[in-house]
Amino acid sequence: MLCSLLGDPQVGMKSIHVAGTKGKGSTAAIIQSILMVSGFRVGLYTSPHLVSFRERIRIGDEIISEEDVCAHLGTVRIAVDKMGQDKPSFFEVYTALAFLYFKDKDIDFAVYETGLGGRLDATNVIDPLVSAITPISFDHTQILGDSLAKIAMEKAGIIKEDGICVSAPQEDEALKVIDDVCAEKGSQLILVGRDIIFKDLSASDEEMVFNLTGLFGKHANLHLKLLGFHQMVNAAVAIGVVDSLRLSGISVGDDAIRKGIESARWPGRLEVVRKRSPRIILDGAQNKASADQLSRSVRRLFKYKRLILVLGVSKDKDIKGILKELVPIADSIVLTKSKLIERAMEPERIKDLITPKTKDVAVTMSTKEALDKAMSQASPSDLILVTGSLFVVGEAREILVKNE
Repeated sequence: MLCSLLGDPQVGMKSIHVAGTKGKGSTAAIIQSILMVSGFRVGLYTSPHLVSFRERIRIGDEIISEEDVCAHLGTVRIAVDKMGQDKPSFFEVYTALAFLYFKDKDIDFAVYETGLGGRLDATNVIDPLVSAITPISFDHTQILGDSLAKIAMEKAGIIKEDGICVSAPQEDEALKVIDDVCAEKGSQLILVGRDIIFKDLSASDEEMVFNLTGLFGKHANLHLKLLGFHQMVNAAVAIGVVDSLRLSGISVGDDAIRKGIESARWPGRLEVVRKRSPRIILDGAQNKASADQLSRSVRRLFKYKRLILVLGVSKDKDIKGILKELVPIADSIVLTKSKLIERAMEPERIKDLITPKTKDVAVTMSTKEALDKAMSQASPSDLILVTGSLFVVGEAREILVKNE
């Protein structure tokens, strides 16, 4: 209804749609990077943000300006006033604002990340050239369902009739749903691990290096600055999406793929914000699967004497699952909460859930206090890991990057 009142600004734009539980933002950012290197003007719509909500809408490396937010919100407000009692949510308003902004700037492509699920997500009014589904795991179960099949059905809601869907490797239960929806809608399924094969060559605290055999040939010695094995999966999905554009008459060269992979950046995801004395990394691991990936990546990629975990989580997350993966790798723990969200879990409550009780646990009431506490404990050879809520990660990043 809102888009219709605005003249359907999303219609007629070349777009790519990304859903999934983990890696949506990273995958969308890699896709944007490759297309930018190819010479296209590319809009990117993601959520949530780290510091400013304007980060959610960008063209190239530039986030939407305050002036453009105000100008387009004025247009949206007029449409909202015509909707009577059917008032849109914040996310719906901001999605409509993105549609208007991208149309106004006459961009070549728009890459949209779903906010939640897919089938009923506000972004799902677009008609993309390619849909992508990143790894599916348990999150937002109170809304999306309590099984992988139910969650996958919501994510697969972005698959379009006679379309193209590129999927990351999935658990059998989730893959069956995606496969069935593609068959029902006559959509071509391109699967990483079957149609797209990659092999990691090396991994360090600076970059991941891998080979990939895609739909139209091989890409050797790709260098990815986004750290972690899971980021190679995201890059493989992104390359699959870009390769699939050939089926729509849009060709992206091998060199653009190589340079786009290497230049891709996505803050707050296994991001090294201080390299030494002590080293500090940020990662928004918000469910058990992401925490598991984070734990594996930290142990594989980084060398340190002690690990100090700074953790804050929201009440609606799988806190026990996150703790199960991260507590074992921590030598000491500093608990905190974001000042930005009401649903932040109280640090004392998190402490009650931590086992074994012999762990060294400190409780703080702000991200700044938590960082100060962690720094006071750390030696130059230690590693501080800030994780859990992306809001905590965003607050930490604002403090640390400003001080570097």
